[in-house]
Amino acid sequence: MNYSELLTESAQRVGNNTCMGLDPQLEVLPFSSGDLRNDLNSFFRILFRRMVLSGLIPAAFKPNIGYYQALDKPRDEDFSGSLALADVLDMVENFFPGIPVILDSKRGDIARSSLNYANEAFDSWQVDAVTVAPYMGSDSVMPFINHTPNEKGVYVLNRTSNPGGKDLQNLQVTDNEKRSPLYMEVARGIVNYNAGSGSVGAVVGATNIAELKDIAAFYADKSIPLLIPGVGSQGGTATEVLSVLRSVGYPVELARVNSSSSLTHPWKKAPVPEDWLEMCEANLRSMIEDTKV
Repeated sequence: MNYSELLTESAQRVGNNTCMGLDPQLEVLPFSSGDLRNDLNSFFRILFRRMVLSGLIPAAFKPNIGYYQALDKPRDEDFSGSLALADVLDMVENFFPGIPVILDSKRGDIARSSLNYANEAFDSWQVDAVTVAPYMGSDSVMPFINHTPNEKGVYVLNRTSNPGGKDLQNLQVTDNEKRSPLYMEVARGIVNYNAGSGSVGAVVGATNIAELKDIAAFYADKSIPLLIPGVGSQGGTATEVLSVLRSVGYPVELARVNSSSSLTHPWKKAPVPEDWLEMCEANLRSMIEDTKV
């Protein structure tokens, strides 16, 4: 099956379109043995086991590679962070078979370098999809698309959830006397990239709900997968996102609504509570309920 079919099948099977971000921070983990790989393994193993026992199965997982590789110390021959990411990917595969994994790495470079980054994501990490920066143009994006046509997903940054996203993405572009924001020009490019494949999607944040609505309406009949970050601590809500998608006729099975810290460490910088596992479970249950398809 192609990537869009994988998204649709997995959403229908688990009944939601939640994407669970897996972005651990060592300082807020319930365990602190000094062995970071072991601590991360213990945390995710306990959390994933509880999720399975409670029937809380999200429709995608999204680890951000920076949270793991920042823990490496290559010049000391210490790759604990990367090894922990490999362990997490193995656990996801074992606990949640058939659920897509999106590697959030936001790569993008000139052609040969982009090919190397595509090889990193799809061959080395063996994930189902990757996030890609579009601003170096087609020779930057196409190596990801051409790597394994149709089978792997490529999410192009379109209108991101961070406050600074507006600095460039909302710039007005004039074409034949018609003005539109740059993010809509990127959206048109994404449609062209996706033609015939069903594997090229867009990253559009939940924190700019009016813009999300416009973009989702543009994509509604074009089979563009959406990855929607910004739910939870960034201020977006899953119920509002699903309401907007449905209001414009967007096929919600193709969307993945992401929440990260709210699901894995909602206590943030506070001391880890004794009932941390129950807190994670409650937030996961609420997120999955809010993203029913």
